[in-house]
Amino acid sequence: MNTLPIRPEIPWLAPLAGYSDLPFRMLCRAHGAGVTNTEMVSAKGLCYFNRGTSSLLNTHPEDAPLVVQLFGADPDSYHQAMDKTLEMGFRFFDLNAGCPVRKVTKSGSGSRLLENPDRLYAIAEIMVNKAGPGAVGVKTRLGWEKGVDTFLDVAKRLEDIGVAWLTLHPRYGKQLFSGQADWSRLAEVKQAVSIPIVGSGDLYTAEAGVRCLRETGIDAVMFARGAMFDPAIFERFHALMRGEESPPRDGEHLARIVRMHIQYTREFDGSDRSFRKLRSFIPRYAKGLRDIRSLRNELISCETWEALESAASRIREMQPADPLGFDPADVIPD
Repeated sequence: MNTLPIRPEIPWLAPLAGYSDLPFRMLCRAHGAGVTNTEMVSAKGLCYFNRGTSSLLNTHPEDAPLVVQLFGADPDSYHQAMDKTLEMGFRFFDLNAGCPVRKVTKSGSGSRLLENPDRLYAIAEIMVNKAGPGAVGVKTRLGWEKGVDTFLDVAKRLEDIGVAWLTLHPRYGKQLFSGQADWSRLAEVKQAVSIPIVGSGDLYTAEAGVRCLRETGIDAVMFARGAMFDPAIFERFHALMRGEESPPRDGEHLARIVRMHIQYTREFDGSDRSFRKLRSFIPRYAKGLRDIRSLRNELISCETWEALESAASRIREMQPADPLGFDPADVIPD
């Protein structure tokens, strides 16, 4: 595939540190994610290519199209990072200029790059020169702090450099995830540049994704927190875009999602670490169902894959506790 499909009807999965590994990406693809991102990968870590960094790049022929997200504040490290990932066969890349988490920003990386735009542009230019046309995007925010809006100038400069698409989460870096994402800014940047714009931020449901597209005129939406709560959000999004009803979020539907996630995890990883990680995922999928506390307690005591599958099968019989069953504040932010 020479270009990424950036169209309103094709939803994206965001780069999610600790979450968007190969099994989760495959799960989201099975439910309709059109483009997925790796977890953020340290450009400097790629220079040493330690086991922890290399595991973030695990993939599969069906895991496509895939975007590798790189982060870091040292432009020099991107030369070797890009060379290594290109040698491995990766085609599409994203520069993380949007993460607001302190462990990333304290080194000048993520959304802190917006305070040093020359460094941001230097990194983007290295990535574009290495990967070629149509292969590099940047995920960013409105600016580092409120009152210092840099996103329009940044977007225009990145377009001039050759960045092929821009993903905007319309909050400020220092804002973290407080307040609301200002979708009107997505419409502003869409009018300011000619490259495709992918929208992120407060897309907790498929309905929100459709509404964001219609209100802003952007080219695509990227689900983060919404997908962590419900990987079938992509399936629901497709149904709504076709003018159909969204599939029900009941116990049977969620049990199927959990079974698939277990299967993908065992197939593509199967380690003790992946077992413990998945064990913590499952209660999130069951949020909003009755008796979730007893299920969580049972899952914590599971020590084998078979016990995990048996405990998870209980979800099939669980009933919704309320119509929504979802508080976005309960989910790790994108």
